[in-house]
Amino acid sequence: MPKLVAIAGSPSPDFRTRSLVTDVLERMAQETGGSTILIDVAELVQSLAVRTRDEVSPQLAHSLRLMEEVDLLVVGSPVYKGSYTGFFKHFMDLVDYKALAGVPVALLALGGSDRHALVIDHQLRPLFSFFNAHTLPTGVFVSDSAFTDGHIADPAIRKRLSILVHEGAEALRLRASTRSLRAA
Repeated sequence: MPKLVAIAGSPSPDFRTRSLVTDVLERMAQETGGSTILIDVAELVQSLAVRTRDEVSPQLAHSLRLMEEVDLLVVGSPVYKGSYTGFFKHFMDLVDYKALAGVPVALLALGGSDRHALVIDHQLRPLFSFFNAHTLPTGVFVSDSAFTDGHIADPAIRKRLSILVHEGAEALRLRASTRSLRAA
């Protein structure tokens, strides 16, 4: 069973970020039969006051291991000053740089207005490129105004999310078949 992990990159309890990554994670699990785990940076803020991996708490070490053993990753961050959050970046700084090679990654970002939409291509893709991860072609930016009563009302965004879920499922299937060919 594939392991699907989502990371909500907000340093504060942010319903929208957590809701969006959880929704995409659950939809990908339905399509792939994978198991799901959510890592919420807001729950790790106190543990992130470290400089190196040698200093991490057991809770943070567990979250890092989950990231390093993932088959598919869903990442979502609110936009602060034109980029992902600093706590999310610090969490990623502690992840083994070899662990995400080839891992499919779904990219999500949330912001106050559409002027932040390029954060996916200008910030998140380069970050995961460093890890040699496979970022999915469709990234989804969601503005605050797209949320109505805790749900995304915009049909164009809902369609992009469906495309992203399909791309994730296909990338996971392709990765699994490539692994089985190598093992044979």
